[in-house]
Amino acid sequence: MKPETLAIHSGNLYKSATGDVTPPISLSTTFLRDEQGGYPGGHMYSRVSNPNRTALEKVLSELEHGEDACTFSSGNAAGMSIFQALKPGSHIIAPDDMYWGFKKQLQSIFEYTLEFDFIDLTKTEEIEAFLKPNTVMIWAESPSNPLLKITDIPAIAAITRKHNLIFACDSTFASPCLQNPIQLGADIVMHSSTKYIGGHSDVLGGALITSKRNEYWEKIRNIQQIGGAVPSPFDCYLLLRSIKTLSYRMQGHCHNGMALALFLEKHPKIETVYYPGLNTHPLHKIAAAQMTGFGGMLSILVKGGVTEAKKVVNSVKIFAQATSLGGVESLIEHRASVEGPDTKTPQNLIRISAGLEHIDDLISDLEQALN
Repeated sequence: MKPETLAIHSGNLYKSATGDVTPPISLSTTFLRDEQGGYPGGHMYSRVSNPNRTALEKVLSELEHGEDACTFSSGNAAGMSIFQALKPGSHIIAPDDMYWGFKKQLQSIFEYTLEFDFIDLTKTEEIEAFLKPNTVMIWAESPSNPLLKITDIPAIAAITRKHNLIFACDSTFASPCLQNPIQLGADIVMHSSTKYIGGHSDVLGGALITSKRNEYWEKIRNIQQIGGAVPSPFDCYLLLRSIKTLSYRMQGHCHNGMALALFLEKHPKIETVYYPGLNTHPLHKIAAAQMTGFGGMLSILVKGGVTEAKKVVNSVKIFAQATSLGGVESLIEHRASVEGPDTKTPQNLIRISAGLEHIDDLISDLEQALN
C-alpha cells in the first residue's frame, strides 16, 4: 500500500463486536489472565503495552519501512533512550547543528557516561578522522534544526557499515512522508511526534523505528517498558487520528514553505534564507535526491541584527510567536533566545514553521512585519 493508504488503515487493529471503524480508546491499565496465567488479549499492563500504542507503533514502523517501533511520552524521551541503551564510555559523533534539547542531554545528563563530538556532518569526507576505538554511533539530523543543513544519509550509512557503527537519524523536520532514512541506510529513525506526526500542537510524543530487531533494539524496548516514559492511550489515539491526514497536510506544508522561502529570498531586509528546496541551498541536490518534498520549516537571517529580528517576531499578526513546529498554524520565533546564552545559533535568526493557512495571508503578514 502507498503511504496515504497505510496511514489510514494500518493502525486499525480492532475487530470488535460493535464494528468500530475508528479504533476506540482503551483506558484499562491492566488486562485479564487466563487459567494458565497467559494473556489472551495480548496485553498485560499498559506500561508494557496497550492496544492504542500497539496500533500507533504498527503504523509508524510501516510508514518508515522498519521492523519495529517504540513510542514515548516525548521526543526527548525517545532520543534519550537511544543514549541510555549505549554502554558507558561509548563515543558518539553528532552534528554541530543538533536540536538543542538533545545536545543539552548529552552535555548535562550523559557528560560522565558517554563521550561525544559535535562536527559538521555535511563534510562527509572528514567524518572518519573523528572516529575513535570506542566510537559506536553516528547521530544525524536531516534537515537540521535550526540551520536546515542536509546530511547525505546514504554516505553516512556507508561509513557506519564500514566501521560497524549504529546509525541513528532524527527525521522530525521531514516526517515519514517526505523521507525514509531506513531505506537510505539508517539503522534507527527518530521523530518528535509532537511535530508533524501530531500536527495540531495538542499532543506530546516521540517515536523510534528500527530497521531490524537486534540486541541493541531490545535494550531500547526494555528502557521504554521498564523506564515507563510511554504515551497515554489518549495520546496514541490522537496521534493515530492525525497520521490519517499526514500525507495531505505535508503537501500543504511543503507548498507554503517553498512559497515563503521564495518570497523571503528576494526581500531586501533578509540576509539569508535556509530552506533545502531552494536552488541556492548548498545541499539542495542531496535533499532532492533523498526527499520527496522539502517540508514547511525554514530559517532566515534578518538584516540589522537581533534588534530587527525581534521586531519582526513581535510585529506578526497571523503567525503565532511560539516554539515548536509542524502544526496547522504557522509559528515564528527568535530561536537564540529559546536556546539560551550558550547557543551557537545566530542572534538574527528567525525560525519559521509554515502552517496551512492561505499562502497569500502568510506572505502579507510577513511583508507588513518586515516593513
